[in-house]
Amino acid sequence: MTSKHWTTETDDGGITWVRLDKTDGNANVLSSEVMLELDALLKPLEENPPQGVVFYSGKTSGFIMGADITEFTSVTTPERAYEVTRLGQQLFDRIEALHCPTVSAINGFCLGGGLELAMSTDYRVALANEKAILGLPEVQLGLHPGFGGTVRAIQICGVRPGMQLMLTGAPVTVDKGLRIGLIDRVASEQNWQQLCRELIAARRPKHRPPLLERILNLRLVRPFIKPMLVKQVAQKARRSHYPAPYAMIDLWVKHGAATATGYEAEARSFSNLMCTATSRNLVRVFFLQNRLKSQGNKSGTRIATVHVVGAGVMGGDIAAWCALRGLQVSLQDRAAEFIEPAMTRAAALFAKRVRDPAELAATTARLRADVNGSGMADADLIIEAIYENLEAKKKLYATVEEKMKTGAILATNTSSIRLQELRTDLRQPQRFIGLHFFNPVAQLPLVEVVRCDDSTQEVLDAAFAFVKAIGKFPLECASAPGFVVNRILAPYMAEAMRLVGAGVSLAAIDEVAVSFGMPVGPIELVDSVGLDVVLHVSKVLGTKMEGPVGEQVSAMVARGELGRKSGRGFYTWRDGKVQKDSTSGSAPPPDAEDRLVLSMVNEAVACLAEKVVSDADLLDAGVIFGTGFAPFRGGPINYARERGIDAVVARLRQLAAAHGQHFAPHPGWSELQAGD
Repeated sequence: MTSKHWTTETDDGGITWVRLDKTDGNANVLSSEVMLELDALLKPLEENPPQGVVFYSGKTSGFIMGADITEFTSVTTPERAYEVTRLGQQLFDRIEALHCPTVSAINGFCLGGGLELAMSTDYRVALANEKAILGLPEVQLGLHPGFGGTVRAIQICGVRPGMQLMLTGAPVTVDKGLRIGLIDRVASEQNWQQLCRELIAARRPKHRPPLLERILNLRLVRPFIKPMLVKQVAQKARRSHYPAPYAMIDLWVKHGAATATGYEAEARSFSNLMCTATSRNLVRVFFLQNRLKSQGNKSGTRIATVHVVGAGVMGGDIAAWCALRGLQVSLQDRAAEFIEPAMTRAAALFAKRVRDPAELAATTARLRADVNGSGMADADLIIEAIYENLEAKKKLYATVEEKMKTGAILATNTSSIRLQELRTDLRQPQRFIGLHFFNPVAQLPLVEVVRCDDSTQEVLDAAFAFVKAIGKFPLECASAPGFVVNRILAPYMAEAMRLVGAGVSLAAIDEVAVSFGMPVGPIELVDSVGLDVVLHVSKVLGTKMEGPVGEQVSAMVARGELGRKSGRGFYTWRDGKVQKDSTSGSAPPPDAEDRLVLSMVNEAVACLAEKVVSDADLLDAGVIFGTGFAPFRGGPINYARERGIDAVVARLRQLAAAHGQHFAPHPGWSELQAGD
């Protein structure tokens, strides 16, 4: 049988090989059309069962990436979501019920609905792969598995491994999949078909979890396990913000992954979650992420060699990250003693991220200290990451231009100085851009690609390709004070400082922001960024700290109390972890949340109106991935729209009357009002 996306072929041994090769994409996804064809394909297999059935992929990219998320937005009611979900469950139930052995041959990424399909077969064979390719990431979309995964993950792997797969959304490697029972055999390109035949011929019982895992699933035991699971989830997400992981726990506690009731309950729960604002906004974030990745044209310029000047925290960590991601990197500073700490941090990063000894040695070899700057002449990209001083940077560029090769790109990691000021003496200013990374480099996913009006598209495309090649998200933005992320954070942190000046508890200020959905509060953020950096940026962006708080911060900087990097700032830091005193200071005022949040939102509208970023979606994406702005709210512009543009503008006017003109609505709000 042949259809648009599926092909079946029965061999001489009576085994039917079912191949999915979605015709209109580079990866297999379970679109409604694919699922309808699967329904038709199963009928002859049910009526006349073969010796066995093997599901495999025609894509080199992997098995199945999951459901077609582009179709999620068309499902607008829980009733319709339930219909779609139950149809998918019933299809996979039919696979599980076939009167012959079934095997999934997994040749790469097998995620979400793809793994749910694989779990509905009797056995799973996976090609050897060191990457984490097996996962149930639905929680990242504000959902949980909906095609039977909440039941089968527990039935196959057991309570702890199964819940870990679903609650974290983090994929696992093939080796770990084998250890937890998710995979039955590991194969090579040469023998996977033979292994499938052997499993079908052996007809051995399907994998069951170990005895302890089965005990943990007993009705009397489950209520005792629930608090531990809830505590684990609560450390990362609040129920009011992200209900999906809590819904998974509730499903398991009530139904224990029972076939009789678990599927129906899963479908109802999934359908309700799918229509929540959290899920819709997290689906929006998924598309925003893809939008960031799609910026730029395919560039013929491939950056393979990078030279970084400045081995401080930012420069050293940029160099280390580039080497980790496969690039040849040289790191320069005034003397070896300034480079050594960066090399030590790099070694720690490599040891944490790279397990294979040979690969670790190769990664380490890709990064070299270069006091004399000899690597500058061979570099495709030179990144300047020295201290924030206009004249010092310009003096460095004069030296760089003498040594860099033709066609190389010069970039700055400046966080606050406009490119127009930095490039005045350059011979090729159009080839000079900003590549603004964020601290800590290894954790924060955004890189601002900063351009001037005459920056060449060739250079920008090469920069986009470079950022994506090192596993980051590029955000194109115009050269303006603070660019996007720092500009939007500056008034937020300044307002937090005003609350500090009013005697509000530091921990209480942070809790207001975290309750809204920010990953950390503004006081902890100030400490993390560094009080010296915040003080400098506030002066550049016109949010200069004044009055007693400004004097306090200046005095703290003078004493070397810079925050996390010095061990003391507003908080005390031990081993990089904050120690908070929640007893000192007064309670926050009722309008504290709006004062913090709307200061960011108002500045985001200013960025949009001034065309620092080309459109609202890119701006929302940049703020989410650059500041951690509550992802479940979909970004600052989306948040304003959901709350109501008129209501937000009216609230800003109230805040301006009560607290000062820094809350006055930016004129750009009128464009949003007109658009809505």
